[in-house]
Amino acid sequence: MSEDEEKGYEIAPWRLRWRGLDLHELHRTESTFALSNGHIGMRGTFEEGEPRGLPGTYLNGFYERRPLPYAEAGYGYPEDGQTVVNVTDGSIIRLLVDDEPLDMRYGTALFHERTLDFRAGTLRRVTEWESPTGRRVRITSERLVSFTSRALVAIRYEVEPLDGEVELVVQSDLLANEPIESATKDPRVAAALDDPLVADAASASDMRATLAHHTRSSGLRMAAAMDHQVEPLEAAQCRIQAEGDLARLTIAVDLPADGKLRLTKYVAYGWSAQRSSPALQAQVDAALAQAVETGWDTLAHRQREFLDHFWSVADVEIDGDTELQQAIRFALFHVIQAGARGETRAIPAKGLTGPGYDGHAFWDTEMFVLPLLTYTLPDAARDALMWRYRTLDKARARARQLGQAGAMFPWRSINGDECSGYWPAGTAAFHVNADVANATARYLAATDDEQFAEECGIELLVETARLWISLGHHDAHGEFRIDGVTGPDEYSAITDNNVYTNLMAQQNLIEAARYCERYPAVARYLDVTEEEAARWRAAAEHMRIPYDEALGVHPQSDGFTHHAEWDFAGTPAENYPLLLHYPYFDLYRKQLVKQADLVLAMYVRGDAFSYEQKAANFAYYEALTVRDSSLSACVQAVMAAEVGHMELAYDYLAEAALTDLHDLHDNVRNGLHIASLAGAWMACVAGFGGMRDCGDRVEFAPRLPPRLTRISFNLRLRGREVRVDIGKEEATYHLRSGAPMRLVHHGTDFKLGAAPERMPIPDLPPISPVRQPPGRAPIARSEL
Repeated sequence: MSEDEEKGYEIAPWRLRWRGLDLHELHRTESTFALSNGHIGMRGTFEEGEPRGLPGTYLNGFYERRPLPYAEAGYGYPEDGQTVVNVTDGSIIRLLVDDEPLDMRYGTALFHERTLDFRAGTLRRVTEWESPTGRRVRITSERLVSFTSRALVAIRYEVEPLDGEVELVVQSDLLANEPIESATKDPRVAAALDDPLVADAASASDMRATLAHHTRSSGLRMAAAMDHQVEPLEAAQCRIQAEGDLARLTIAVDLPADGKLRLTKYVAYGWSAQRSSPALQAQVDAALAQAVETGWDTLAHRQREFLDHFWSVADVEIDGDTELQQAIRFALFHVIQAGARGETRAIPAKGLTGPGYDGHAFWDTEMFVLPLLTYTLPDAARDALMWRYRTLDKARARARQLGQAGAMFPWRSINGDECSGYWPAGTAAFHVNADVANATARYLAATDDEQFAEECGIELLVETARLWISLGHHDAHGEFRIDGVTGPDEYSAITDNNVYTNLMAQQNLIEAARYCERYPAVARYLDVTEEEAARWRAAAEHMRIPYDEALGVHPQSDGFTHHAEWDFAGTPAENYPLLLHYPYFDLYRKQLVKQADLVLAMYVRGDAFSYEQKAANFAYYEALTVRDSSLSACVQAVMAAEVGHMELAYDYLAEAALTDLHDLHDNVRNGLHIASLAGAWMACVAGFGGMRDCGDRVEFAPRLPPRLTRISFNLRLRGREVRVDIGKEEATYHLRSGAPMRLVHHGTDFKLGAAPERMPIPDLPPISPVRQPPGRAPIARSEL
């Protein structure tokens, strides 16, 4: 058996196929085969409901509240946590063959495969099963979570006899409060997930049924409904019922030897914090009526059209590594699933693929996911920023609670309230504000969306800028300091003048002042005076950026390079991640980096560093970074490529792209790492493409690693579509649509018009090798 067969995934450019039956891998494949549209998420469980790993159906923003008790309470500590709820499961279609329930644990799977199709946007399954009594049937199913009909899931389920006439019974269910075995060790979370839904209503008629529920503590209401089309209907006996947590359509049919039973199931979901249960029931009923009228074929066609449009702009083509090509498209597909139809809801760190992180969204969204969406599907990026805007009042209230001006966005949240109980990593991570501002400014520069600027964007920039003036201060030397904060590196906390935070705050202040000057009417509406804007500019001009002259590097924060060194050589491999085996107190006092921090600053604020500083900083922090976070590899790939470590950049790209397919962090069962998947795109476009959007100009510095022969990608820029083809010796730029524009290639300014522009790729500058902590180097691509 080959290595690829052992993993179970077949390598193919446009699909993820698992052949054969391995019940021990269900937790993994239910995550990788999950379908979502950003509003509804459905894990890739078998239609028959069992066997299963960790079933889950999620609605974006639908959560239960739970208390956050503290051994020693403190002022400003968040009082409540939030946990994503496994809502009513509409994927279940049980099958009995001559009274034998189809269960893949029994009988024999003569043939079994499942295929996630990145272009069709569907999960297909083909199973040939022999029952314990010797009856054989073929089951073919295909399901989609619609990108074009936001509230809809559709499943086509077909059964064919393989050995003569057969009696079939099919049970199509809506099941709420599905019993699941929670992976959490937190009893508060387990309690919140134990029967989280309270029944409000149940109804059924013909082939349609509806269930309505609400959560006990958060008071959110939801409704789920199903309808069906059966072929051949005239040969089937159907009965439907609904009560409490279960609705079921039962179909009995005698199939001839050459017959086929086809069941098309439509499921609609809706939820609200304000609308009544009857209103939600009416909403899902209307969605079902439209679905039945539209039909499976049209829904599937529209799904394909939506993805054709997405791939025409977002696709990244790679020559020279077929598995990496598949992984990049897998990554892009799941990122678009996470963000396509969120529509003013957050994009959770796991998307809607599993319950990991309790369904919370972090700063990952703005710094990793939104760059991809901004340059490929800008409407989705706009929607994600609208979530931040719609939670601005909560952010203002949080800032006031902390004694600060402006707004303070949460480190982790579902509804906009901070729900991290560990304040050194949560409340103190003020960089979240600058991350939101960075994503806002990037979106505005890339799209020229003046309506969003006037209605939302400038207010986000202003309120985040106001926090920095309140939080920081000018010292006796005139420098503007931001003390006592936590940067992206979670192994350092409550530090003074974290370089990433200060540089991002500096950019936030500059952008806020610039947009207020450009839109004076908006500035007046927001009560921004010339004096306030002048304070922003002064703080930005005098922002403290620590630098260690003796070492010739930037310390991650004041004093970082004077900390004791961590004993990497004496740390056993099984003690990673370190936070699970050592006290934070010890981690915080050492030169030790969980994830890219200063290195991330060099990517997003590359204008603040010289090339020589980038090379020196990169080498210094490579030796300290253990990558106990999936957010790190993609950033290290970008900067490795920029300073010339092309093989290393390639290894880091592979790690980011294959994090979930190879389950490198051993936690895919809880959902995918959406930021790492988006980071794989970042490593291709910003790393090997060298793309930097500097607001007034777009720069590229393309270069390939030795093993690859070509990388091509497309971008939406200022109302244009641009394609970049990178070869070994030259890069070619194409203007696919829009007016001519100026670009920069390895420092050379040029105008891109209708004719492609071919530009030579300069030789690499000499660079000294770098090292990683013992045992923490990325796996070489040849071995991964």
